[in-house]
Amino acid sequence: MAGERRTIAILGAGKIGEALIAGLLSSGWREPGEIVASCRRSERAQELEGRHGIVTTVSNTQAIAGAGVVVIAVKPQDIDALLGEIGAVLAPGQTVLSIAAAIPTAAIEARVAPGVPVVRAMPNTPSTVHEGIAGLCAGAHATDDDLAAAEEVLSHVGAVVPVPEAAMDAITAVSGSGPAYFALLAEAMIEAGILLGLSREISTQLVVQTMLGTAKQARDERMHPVELREMVTSPGGTTISAIRELERAGVRAAFLNAIQAAMDRSRELAAGEP
Repeated sequence: MAGERRTIAILGAGKIGEALIAGLLSSGWREPGEIVASCRRSERAQELEGRHGIVTTVSNTQAIAGAGVVVIAVKPQDIDALLGEIGAVLAPGQTVLSIAAAIPTAAIEARVAPGVPVVRAMPNTPSTVHEGIAGLCAGAHATDDDLAAAEEVLSHVGAVVPVPEAAMDAITAVSGSGPAYFALLAEAMIEAGILLGLSREISTQLVVQTMLGTAKQARDERMHPVELREMVTSPGGTTISAIRELERAGVRAAFLNAIQAAMDRSRELAAGEP
């Protein structure tokens, strides 16, 4: 941990910020007194303090005092105001971990004190159930120790993949936006089940559990998606008939185009385009 400081400050404790708090505490890696969260509203601060026993404040500068890692978890549109408030107060012995989408490390480095190490991450929403994955990259002043400190923080809500910063827009497009693609697919499959006469409740249960089970097979048994597909695709059977229709509809090309579009948009946002 940066400078051997054990306190972690989380600025902007929304859903993913709170998931991070819960992960750090449930793992036993940090005690409640070693986590400080800042919130815009005192009601939200009191809610977090009551639920997790952590230290809370409505002052960002107060939150970062003495922290080893400072997690920036505000919305991208709020980051300028935040950095204007804390930028000059941060010290080189602290590691800044930004999970604000599409904000480059250089943009943060330009607004903080000289030499402050910045690490950027792109987690996704399954972090709220400790099954997320985050891309992670180092800024100009971040050392291997800073990267390791940031990775250790994020590892308590899911997996972490270190990448060059140039890959962060692709990370955003694939895994950052990825939950929406799976949700859309699940929605379509549930509607298909209803069309076939299943109740919404049963169709939803079938689809969600099938997605979960298939994901666990791919991850835990290290099975390639092609293997998973071939396991249930027998000659002349029902699955190959369905696959033919999906390929005829251009589903594979649609996903390629959609994820490319997401990456292009991520680059526009990073460049400050509206």
